Amino acid sequence: MANVVRAALVQATWTGDTGTMVAKHEEHAREAARRGARIIGFQEVFNAPYFCQVQEPEHYRWAEPVPDGPTVRRMRDLARETGMVLVVPVFEVEQSGFYYNTAAVIDADGSYLGKYRKHHIPQVEGFWEKYYFKPGNLGWPVFDTAVGKVGVYICYDRHFPEGWRQLGLNGAQLVYNPSATHRGLSAHLWQLEQPAAAVANEYFVAAINRVGQEEYGDNDFYGTSYFVDPRGQFVGDVASDKSEELLVRDLDFGLVEDVRRQWAFYRDRRPDAYEGLVRP
Repeated sequence: MANVVRAALVQATWTGDTGTMVAKHEEHAREAARRGARIIGFQEVFNAPYFCQVQEPEHYRWAEPVPDGPTVRRMRDLARETGMVLVVPVFEVEQSGFYYNTAAVIDADGSYLGKYRKHHIPQVEGFWEKYYFKPGNLGWPVFDTAVGKVGVYICYDRHFPEGWRQLGLNGAQLVYNPSATHRGLSAHLWQLEQPAAAVANEYFVAAINRVGQEEYGDNDFYGTSYFVDPRGQFVGDVASDKSEELLVRDLDFGLVEDVRRQWAFYRDRRPDAYEGLVRP
């Protein structure tokens, strides 16, 4: 029997301050709920600009605790209001000197299920993330939500197949990949890597990119967010490359089991032969 989940994502332009940015996402979530969505995900550090275009200590001000900071508390209220599962990426401070690029996962009743911390931290022109973030240390959690088993992989992580696979081994049916990537750097990979990961690991992927230019650098975030199914096919149209957009799509989670039976990639894995993959 089909298990259709109506899912949403938001690609957004920066408003100039956290208060209006959060409020804008709340309105997108309410609209998604009115359209029947049961889960929604936001872009990387959704409540802030992409400050990693520069290396300046002033930007630590965007950090807050998870789950006890103001944004995640507000998102828990939003989840209760809308009855949706929320994937909420923020800049996390755990304690003095311990900062992470994090996504909180909140169930449809407002309960906090846990968080994912980005593992792979870039340090290249326009993406000076090692200045701000420690590498993630919470593994590859898959959250048992009201809509099914949901995982998170953040931006630069997507270039590394190992985490995609671990999320699949942990039972993910849908993986949200909130990102901030610009036109000149890896646009040719954007519609290649996540569909390939969806195929290799036989689950749905929600690929979210920021859109527009912001005040801290020249990065031109090109949007084109999308959902892709376990066969590597886009679910509906890809979002605009220039404008803010809310996508709402129906995902048939029954396809995950169908594809895993048909292609049997998990059956034919050879972990006994992969020892060299984990050598430093």
